[in-house]
Order: sequence, then structure tokens, then C-alpha cells
Amino acid sequence: MTDPRIELMKSQIRDVPDFPKPGILFKDITPLLAHPAAFDACLELLAERVHDLDANAIVGMESRGFIFGAALAARLKLPFVPARKPGKLPAKKVRVEYALEYGTDALEMHEGSFADDARVLIVDDLVATGGTAKATAELVEKVGGKVAGFAFVIELGFLEGARRLAPHPVHSILRI
Repeated sequence: MTDPRIELMKSQIRDVPDFPKPGILFKDITPLLAHPAAFDACLELLAERVHDLDANAIVGMESRGFIFGAALAARLKLPFVPARKPGKLPAKKVRVEYALEYGTDALEMHEGSFADDARVLIVDDLVATGGTAKATAELVEKVGGKVAGFAFVIELGFLEGARRLAPHPVHSILRI
């Protein structure tokens, strides 16, 4: 029997063909965010799946990771730390560059964002190839934390991004 919360979530994720370029089927989570019961169900499922990781901080990467990470952090009563695109953070920061299929990108995090050896859960809306999540894990470790695991709303299983995040546990609500 399928969990009705998952069915509710699925009903609020819109497929947008050929975005951002031809051949891509974009998974749009904005209808889910606009549906309070679906968003609440999503956060409830994420909280259930990561409970045993004993995280004491959550990091979300720009930009949709902010939405899910901050909301989950509030629900779990944990601090939230943003991993930002370059040039967005005002204080002393650490930077990690990573490869994309079409170039490179970078993420930054404030130094001292959490205590050394903090167990950090990394949260985002979707994992595809795993490159951004892997870079975020590297950033967490550079700032002094330990990666407790990853949580995603959607996992594009055919791209095997979750496999790149080993040996850390990966929790996804929807695997497509």
C-alpha cells in the first residue's frame, strides 16, 4: 500500500518538458510549495527518514535547498546553514568549486557556521548527478563538520547521483 502522503506529493510535482533545454524533463516543485498539505507531508516524510542520523545542524544549498532545509531545520529544532553561490555571504567564508556538465560552479559557507565535528544533514529538493551535493559535503568538511547524510525530495535514480555520495546515507522521498 502506497503512503497517501507520497501520493499527495506526487500530485503536486509538475513535469515541464524541454526545460531548461531540449530533452530535459524538469521536475517543478513550485506547486508542492503552494499546497500547504503537500508541503507539510513532504517535511513530515523527510523528518521521519532522517531521524536516526542524529544530525545537529542542517545545510541547504542555494536555492531550493534553502526552502526544504530551513523548513526541516525548524521542524527538527536544529540550526540551518546556507551554502551560497559566490559573492552572497558578507563575512569570512570558505569556498568549494565543482565541475558541471557545461563548466564549473562554486559554493561558499561562512567560517564557524557550526561547531567542529557537528553532524550535518545536507538537504536539497533534487539529486541528479550528485555534483552539487558532493561539493556541499566537501564544504561542510572544510568548515569542520561531519556529513551525517543527505536528504532529497526527489532522486533521479537513472543518473546515479546518490551513488556518488557514498559512504554517506542518502534519503529520498521520491525516486524517479
